[in-house]
Amino acid sequence: MSPPPGASPRRRALRAHPGFVRFLTARLIVTVAVQMQTVAVGWQIYEITRDPLDLGLIGLSQFLPFILLILPAGQLADRRNRALVLSACYSLGCVCVLLLLAFTLSGSTRTWPVFAIMVLFGVARAFAMPAAQALLPNLVPPELFSRAVAVNSSTWQISTVAGPALGGLVYLLGPEVVYGTVAVLTASGALLMRGVRAPAPAPQLEPDSWHTLLEGLRFVFRRKLILGAISLDLFAVLFGGATALLPAYASDVLEVGPAGLGWLRAAPGAGAAAVALLLAWKPITRRVGPLMLAGVALFGIATVVFGISENLLLSLAALVVLGGADMVSVYIRHVLVQLETPDSIRGRVSAVSAVFIGASNELGEFESGVTAAWWGLKPAVVVGGLASVAIAGLWLRWFPQLQATDRFPLPRLDPLEAAQR
Repeated sequence: MSPPPGASPRRRALRAHPGFVRFLTARLIVTVAVQMQTVAVGWQIYEITRDPLDLGLIGLSQFLPFILLILPAGQLADRRNRALVLSACYSLGCVCVLLLLAFTLSGSTRTWPVFAIMVLFGVARAFAMPAAQALLPNLVPPELFSRAVAVNSSTWQISTVAGPALGGLVYLLGPEVVYGTVAVLTASGALLMRGVRAPAPAPQLEPDSWHTLLEGLRFVFRRKLILGAISLDLFAVLFGGATALLPAYASDVLEVGPAGLGWLRAAPGAGAAAVALLLAWKPITRRVGPLMLAGVALFGIATVVFGISENLLLSLAALVVLGGADMVSVYIRHVLVQLETPDSIRGRVSAVSAVFIGASNELGEFESGVTAAWWGLKPAVVVGGLASVAIAGLWLRWFPQLQATDRFPLPRLDPLEAAQR
């Protein structure tokens, strides 16, 4: 793949790594598919039950297998070919969407089969997240890693814009059309990932055991900077997760239908994609910790604005700001965690990070559904946004390492790799 004449040297350097290009393409395709599926499942369930608690149960059904399997998934990512693990996860995701298609064609109005399918989808996500996070540093040299993270994040965010918008529009033709399209895209992503040539896993000095399984957890708790970064994301998004309630907002507050839901789903991705593209062009190099804390605080403020809005344009603007602020936090956390972690345990540390991310997303969706059922839609979102702002303030005090971090650390080497150099 030859770069265009006007491409920058660093961009040409990234394109010179075919494994990274295939990984990026597969992730784009699969993320578009998953976002389309999310819109379809949320709208379909809410049409059946009209209960916001069921929207929260969609997240909970994915979270339970995720939290049970994520640590073994991290160990697998350190022991096996990470690209093949990711390809297998995408294949399992394809099976899940085919089951959703069968459920839709059956005409059933029971919701438990959908929750059961989401459990299986949670299994696929549990094994995919640490493998994908640990694989990226293997595909580019260390000096290109922060830029690769930004490009990877911008690609993912672009797909979170395109996916929901496409899902909402295609849903007008019927949920079965959405699920059929998603199945084709997911299968294509699985085939692409099989072609990624990843290096062999780092040699393991210890056999598999509970001790090695928990090594990633011990590493995170020893490194207060990493613990502060990933726990900040956990609690901020846990309380500020308004996106789970978007089907109810689209239907009952803004009254914009499934197409409008697609645009609401796409708005956070649009903001995040814009910020990620900016970071790909000009990566953050200074005031790393303060910018992460500021991003979380702005995320909470935007959530409050969305919660009180009854105007579609204002709601979309708030979600765009929300997504952009979250992107700053996600980018900094990802670079910090990967550069601070030796490759031999990167899968297990990525698994711990994925536990925090999964808890903030799926468990946050459940929390949003429960509080909305108790207090109503608007109070649940507003209180959650205020809680996110409070979390940023508390972490400023409890983790002074974050506030003091000015630059990203140099990549941490394994003892064997350091000796070879």
